[in-house]
Amino acid sequence: MLGPGDPAPDFTAVDDEGRPVRLSDFGGRPVVLYFYPKDHTPGCTAEACHFRDRHAELEALGAVVLGVSPDPPQTHRRFRQRHHLPFRLIADPDRRVVAAYGVRRDLPVIGRFVPLVDRVTFVIGPDGRILGVLRGIPPNRHAEKALELLRGELEVPPQRG
Repeated sequence: MLGPGDPAPDFTAVDDEGRPVRLSDFGGRPVVLYFYPKDHTPGCTAEACHFRDRHAELEALGAVVLGVSPDPPQTHRRFRQRHHLPFRLIADPDRRVVAAYGVRRDLPVIGRFVPLVDRVTFVIGPDGRILGVLRGIPPNRHAEKALELLRGELEVPPQRG
């Protein structure tokens, strides 16, 4: 998995409106790139709404928030509209962005593996390098921790392997 100091992999995907988006489109601004398993589920809804509720604070620091999951654009659009999310949701049905960031996890279920997406937030600095990786925390704490990291209040140790 990627860690602090690593360059954030660029990607090209489409958002909830079908518009192309590239990470490099936001060069010079911090980006909070959060990965989540699925729209309309309790944990993912809590996380998205928490980012919504803290969005003005993140924006005041110049940050762009982008959510990424394997759901298609139309599902993202309904999710975004239902919860009044002020940020873009990135569709990654082929899981290329998930793979680039190393957030795929295979769950064994009845003799086979089901591919899942880990709940991980990458805070990326204006220079395109990862400032911190947030994982293993409750869904409703990712936005708060991203804010602390962007403000320099949170020290995230390097995470490898």
